[in-house]
Amino acid sequence: MAIREETLDKILEGYQKPEDFFGEKGLLKQLTKGLLERMLNAELTRHLGYEKHDPAGYGSGNSRNGSSKKRIKADVGEFELAVPRDREATFEPQIVPKGQTRFRGFDDKILSLYARGVTTRDIQAHLAEMYQVEVSPALISTVTDGVMEEVLAWPSRPLEQLYPII
Repeated sequence: MAIREETLDKILEGYQKPEDFFGEKGLLKQLTKGLLERMLNAELTRHLGYEKHDPAGYGSGNSRNGSSKKRIKADVGEFELAVPRDREATFEPQIVPKGQTRFRGFDDKILSLYARGVTTRDIQAHLAEMYQVEVSPALISTVTDGVMEEVLAWPSRPLEQLYPII
């Protein structure tokens, strides 16, 4: 599913100089933070076995319990991440594990997922190769479904006539 041009226009509205994309409050950092938080929420959904606000979760014994803040240092800079948690404290995030404060290669990972065709087996192999993280194909499907819209939008995005940095 591609992002509509109107949505991209709205996102890019007001961005004119390199700092607008790469700066402290730049688009790249915001996108990285948003994608990571979506992936973490998809992991929690997989862990609990039901979607947020799904009646199947009522009385299940374990449910979402807000989030905690975590300071992450990534290729795009440092930012605060909202890590979801569950009531029984059994959720162990795999994208950004507990205790990890450095997240490297995020952009490379997304590009390689796309380049590999985004099959669950390829993503599983890639995560094991780059991050020594063993994850199930079902978890990968849940996580990639959470960010697939952004990944598919990249090759079909409209190009500007002028780019200040190439």
